Amino acid sequence: ISATGSLACAQRAFDLTRDFVIERKAFGQRIADFQNTRFKLAELRTELDMCQVFIDKCVEVHNQGKLSSEMASKAKLYATELEGRVTDEGVQLHGGAGYMDEYEISRLYTNARISRIYAGSSEIMKEIVARSVLDD
Repeated sequence: ISATGSLACAQRAFDLTRDFVIERKAFGQRIADFQNTRFKLAELRTELDMCQVFIDKCVEVHNQGKLSSEMASKAKLYATELEGRVTDEGVQLHGGAGYMDEYEISRLYTNARISRIYAGSSEIMKEIVARSVLDD
């Protein structure tokens, strides 16, 4: 559940950022026209899609009653860390507006931090995965 919520928030942050860079202009052109912006969005889109595929697989395995704590931990770890990266890039691409409370990206950025703590911190998720790796 935590992983799906984080992925949904990351997707929302991505959508807000994409829309912002398409509309906003700097130095006479859209922010979306800068190569760095396009590359960042391409990287984030790829990570979001890969995370979605993994979470879909987790749901499938869970529905079969076979979801391991290791697999669930990987999903939570990756999705919450991805949420942090996407919201961070979103704030960066929003520029100064990204820090203003009236922009949704600012609130998503603030909320993303707690996702890596509750329901087991990222460090706990890493420990669960590491135990599985080392016990094989």
